[in-house]
Amino acid sequence: MSMDNILKTVLIIEDNPAQALALESLLIAEGLQVLWAPDGKTGVLKAQQLVPDVIVLSIETPEIEGFETCRRLKENVRTGGIPVVMLSVHDDAVTVAYGIDLGAVDFIPKDAFSGTVLLETLRQLQILPSTACVIEAL
Repeated sequence: MSMDNILKTVLIIEDNPAQALALESLLIAEGLQVLWAPDGKTGVLKAQQLVPDVIVLSIETPEIEGFETCRRLKENVRTGGIPVVMLSVHDDAVTVAYGIDLGAVDFIPKDAFSGTVLLETLRQLQILPSTACVIEAL
């Protein structure tokens, strides 16, 4: 198996099972392997154990809220280099800036377009192949 055929892994840290399942379905359809943690504490532990390629993190999570989860992930030697994409219904400038300051690579508001924006962010992070490359290959 070549390196190109190895599935990239996404860890979703989301306390809402319905939202986590919707994200999981979207990402699996794109050929990604998906892991799920229902709270920040479990998410940090899974990230340290499994070292996913990217983490999709909700801000409002039990045990450890999302901002503190991001801080812990970024301060840890094993997980500090993993890109973190934050998702939240809170999209005011101060909240977004705080997430980015903590080390998130993107901050996506939870709305009708969040799935599309997330996929584009994953393409920019080279977790997913860019659509331009796929079209050229045809």
